[in-house]
Amino acid sequence: MTRTGLELQATRRADGTTVLTAAGEIDATNADGFSTAITDAAATGAVIVDLTAVQYLDSAGLVPLFANADQVELVITSLLQPVITISGLATLTTVHLR
Repeated sequence: MTRTGLELQATRRADGTTVLTAAGEIDATNADGFSTAITDAAATGAVIVDLTAVQYLDSAGLVPLFANADQVELVITSLLQPVITISGLATLTTVHLR
């Protein structure tokens, strides 16, 4: 299986909140790295996961979001809104549409 492109960057805001920014595609080839990044960021508290630069998110990418739904807030675009809503994730965490 060919690994798809995903860039992850964690930054900390002045208030101490971690922002995990993802860019690219999140699928079975890189979901483990995405999961690790969320888990590591959540170890210090609440995390904002910025998915505004993600063009593709499959069920493998949803798994770590569900697993950490009580600690994450999502920032998404209208492209990912159907996936987040239909999956039920929008009922478990705060979602900001940009």
